[in-house]
Amino acid sequence: MIRLESLTKVYGKKTAISNLSFELEPGKVTGFLGPNGSGKSTTMRCIVGLDRPTSGRATINGVEYRHLKSPLTAVGALLDGQAFHAGRTARHHLKTVARTHAFPFERVDEVLTLTGLTEVADKKVGGFSLGMAQRLGIATALLGDPEVLIFDEPINGLDPDGVRWVRTLMKTLAAQGRTVFVSSHLMSEMALTADTLIIIGRGELIDSGPIENFTRSAEHTTVILAGSDLNAMELALRAAGLEPLVHPADEAHPQGYLSIPEARARDIGALMYSANLELHELSEQHSSLEDVFMELTQSSIEYAIDAPEHAEDASVTPEEMGEGEEK
Repeated sequence: MIRLESLTKVYGKKTAISNLSFELEPGKVTGFLGPNGSGKSTTMRCIVGLDRPTSGRATINGVEYRHLKSPLTAVGALLDGQAFHAGRTARHHLKTVARTHAFPFERVDEVLTLTGLTEVADKKVGGFSLGMAQRLGIATALLGDPEVLIFDEPINGLDPDGVRWVRTLMKTLAAQGRTVFVSSHLMSEMALTADTLIIIGRGELIDSGPIENFTRSAEHTTVILAGSDLNAMELALRAAGLEPLVHPADEAHPQGYLSIPEARARDIGALMYSANLELHELSEQHSSLEDVFMELTQSSIEYAIDAPEHAEDASVTPEEMGEGEEK
């Protein structure tokens, strides 16, 4: 379990995270979303002790990372997919980590197989593609068989097969009762992978909850309605205080159709039944996660769309950092 309690991180005059609190449940994949510069990477760095919070705290199973007796068996993290010695092979890298943490070498072969790196295990990391380096980072995170896993943009550089593999891996790890915390800019992938979401902007919590709350709530649902008497349907809807939109005929709707935003099909169906009106179509359209995300974070966009992934760190100048602050 990961818990943040009023976590705040300030670099000089720059507040990267402000009073951030949330708790992650075991057995679920939690997606971590936010615009560039929102503080996602800084939050993850604070969780694993790479940055020290200005105030508040982040704990893993009730303990701050720096006080964990065996950190790599408690939490595995992929925060930088290129954090390897280019002259070492993948196997050498993993064996070095295993040796320094007293892990059995058999575990190295297990994670190489699990991440699909067996055939390139004895090749130097410097020649790896971005996708292969991401797989090695995931293998390193899994080496200690931890209960908590943190992944920052794990599908960067992966081909479609690799993306699907990561999705399956995340779900499998969560099904084993582990806490899985993953950030990504690919909304479509988060919609398929995450059970719950945490969305931040400018270092502050915007919203959190089960993913269906963001895409299948009435607020983000539009009902499509068609029938033999569109005018009567429109009148019945307006009499009930609703504001349907009238759409012209198209190939699928020869007589046109109505759309009712922020409504539920069951409620509209009951209304049409009461008015004794014949239905030809009654369906719901749900907003995509991307649409909902853009709506929620519209006022929190701080950087251009082509800003670097770790813009929250890159944006801090030496003057803002202040003397003695860690980067």
